[in-house]
Amino acid sequence: MKTLIIDDERLARNELRRLLENFPKIQIIGEAANADEALPMIEELEPDLLFLDIQMPGRNGFELLQSIEGKTPEVIFTTAFDEYAIKAFEFNALDYLLKPVELARLSEAIHRVEEEQHIPEGAVSSGTSTKILGENDQVFVKDGEKCWFVKLGKVRLFESMGNYVRLYFDDQKPLVLKSLNALEDRLNPSTFFRANRKHIINLQWIEKIEPWFSGGLLVTLKGGDKIEISRRQAIRFKDLLSL
Repeated sequence: MKTLIIDDERLARNELRRLLENFPKIQIIGEAANADEALPMIEELEPDLLFLDIQMPGRNGFELLQSIEGKTPEVIFTTAFDEYAIKAFEFNALDYLLKPVELARLSEAIHRVEEEQHIPEGAVSSGTSTKILGENDQVFVKDGEKCWFVKLGKVRLFESMGNYVRLYFDDQKPLVLKSLNALEDRLNPSTFFRANRKHIINLQWIEKIEPWFSGGLLVTLKGGDKIEISRRQAIRFKDLLSL
């Protein structure tokens, strides 16, 4: 995967290059310190992937992307500032890494790039990816003026609220405009289980399971949330988790 590193800080470029040595599929074909250096390199070398800083002298990272003519490479933003998360999402960034970049987070980002590179033809329709999301995937959540990049493994519960779904993670409970059925189609069923008409639970957050009325089950999640698994779903639940 041909890759360009674009960052005005030489030490940051060197550190990222060192971390990327852990990923043999990543072929670093060049570095640039600003948009003026990067643009001709992008046109000539046609990279598959950019690691792109946002704040740089002259044009910033967003302005650089707007200046690219033709096909834009995949982009992973690297920045010391978290306030650009919403705008990065608008530019369809694959990931948004905060400096100093950690190897574990970089590994997740590379994994996401590899998955994007292997989406079968026809798997994307009307601009919506059908990729199944697992616990290590990070998603953008916006509720009013607040926004988060949250790893799905941290979300312990999804609760239907009409046309919205409430996400429970840490001490946050934002609402997103999505139906629970649509969300269920995107989530990995080995981690996220449809407990009943209103709830999807993260199986890794289960702390206790008790028998409940009419053949159902009552699960207690770490954090104290109690969710009823309907009788019908309890059968699937036992099959899923039994030896």
